[in-house]
Amino acid sequence: MASSVIITGCHGGIGSKLVEAFHQEGWNVIGIDRQGAGASPGQQGQIIEADIADLSADSQALASLGKKVRSHTDGAPLCALINNAAVQNLGPLNELTTPQIVESMHVNLIAPMLLSREFLPELRHNEGSIVNIGSVHAQATKPGFAAYATSKAALHGMTRALAVDLGPHINVNTLAPAATGTAMLLAGFEGQEEALAQLEGVHPLKRIASPEEIAQLALFLTSQKARFVTGATFFADGGILSRLHDPV
Repeated sequence: MASSVIITGCHGGIGSKLVEAFHQEGWNVIGIDRQGAGASPGQQGQIIEADIADLSADSQALASLGKKVRSHTDGAPLCALINNAAVQNLGPLNELTTPQIVESMHVNLIAPMLLSREFLPELRHNEGSIVNIGSVHAQATKPGFAAYATSKAALHGMTRALAVDLGPHINVNTLAPAATGTAMLLAGFEGQEEALAQLEGVHPLKRIASPEEIAQLALFLTSQKARFVTGATFFADGGILSRLHDPV
C-alpha cells in the first residue's frame, strides 16, 4: 500500500523536486503552497492552496488545513511530513521591519511546529518521519541574513527537541542545504556568470547542489534505511561549512 507524504512549499525549486521524487517512489503526495494548484500545470500530486503564515494566528485555519489534507490521503496512511516552505527576508537588522521578522518566524519555525502537532496522531500511529528543510545559515551566515538565519537555527533546535519528545515512534531530522541551483537562484545570477562561478568555487566540491540531490536525501531520511537516525542535521553543503575564508 502506498504511503502519504505532506510537502509544504511544493511549487518552489526544491519543493517541486521533492514532489517529483516522492511521486516516482510511489508515495501519495499532498502538496501545500500559497500559490494554489494552478501554479505548476502537470505537477504530480494533489495540491492544497494555503498560506502557512496564517496558521499561527488562526487556529481554525490550521484545523481546516488538517481536514483538507486528510481528505486527500485516499486511504494511504500518512507517514511523512516535509516542512520545506520558507521565506527569506533579507537586510541589515536596522532595515528589517517588524512584519518581516515576524513572518520569518511564523513561516520558517512556528508553522512547521504546528503542522507537526496537527498530524502527530497519524505520524505516531504509522511510525512516520518529519523532515525539516533547514539551511547552512543556521550554522554559519553572512550580513543581511539575521531574520532568516535565526529562524533556521531555531528550526534546527526544534528538530532536536522533537526527536526527544516524539521518540521512539517518529523520526525527526533536518536536511540543511547550501546554495542550490533552483530556477530562482539561477535567475538571480542571469548575466552574472562570473559571480555564479565564484559562488560555486567557494564550495570544496566546486559546484552548488541540484534540487534533485536534496530531494533524494529527503527520500532517504523518510525511508526504512534511516530508522535509527533522529535528531540529526544532514548538511548538504558541498563542504562549505568546513572551509575557512581567510583574507588574501
